[in-house]
Amino acid sequence: MSELLCPQCGAPVPLRSAAMPYAVCGHCQSVILREGDEATRIGEAASLPFDVSPVELGMRGTAPDGAPFSVAGRVRWGWDDGAWNEWLLALPNGGHAWLGEAMGQFQYLTERKDLLDHPLLRDVAAGGSLPLGAVIELDRRIFTASDVKRATCLGGEGDLPFATPIGLAIDSIDFREPMGAALSIQRDPDGVSAYVGAYIDLAALKPRGLRRIEGWTLPESLGEAGR
Repeated sequence: MSELLCPQCGAPVPLRSAAMPYAVCGHCQSVILREGDEATRIGEAASLPFDVSPVELGMRGTAPDGAPFSVAGRVRWGWDDGAWNEWLLALPNGGHAWLGEAMGQFQYLTERKDLLDHPLLRDVAAGGSLPLGAVIELDRRIFTASDVKRATCLGGEGDLPFATPIGLAIDSIDFREPMGAALSIQRDPDGVSAYVGAYIDLAALKPRGLRRIEGWTLPESLGEAGR
């Protein structure tokens, strides 16, 4: 693993994914833009609040398509009734996916830029809204909006594809499909993104290097794979 020196405090910042343009200093929370050999402080991320999660930076596993991954970054989002994690998974050849984590449930998601031409998503990009129960058909499957909320970034860590400054807000719409497929739409000041995947058991990703939590016993479903 390579590293750079934080331009703000001089602390070493591990680089877990060479493909990601942003990194967060774990010492002073500076948001760093990486451009070649240059590192520029462009803002500050909030310190991440404590939360109980078995996932942590550096955890390794196997994606549903068999590709190996490692956890390279995290964004934590908060809203009126709670919070959730989005873990960045670094894939071979510079690709990445996301592991969403909320209330013990996990989603494996990859970005689908081609969906931005869908009429409903174009409407969202133009400032429109989708109510709970809205239906969208993708890939011959029917997705129903199950969660619509405004969220604020509570902090970030590690390597990330976008900056996570204090006060960053998004509109988030989650869709479910009867067979377990998932669709997530996020709108931020830079535009709209769409992600498709599925709800998944953490054990199915064959995780290695799970976080140790005092008073928490590793579930039997994870077995030795989580160690």
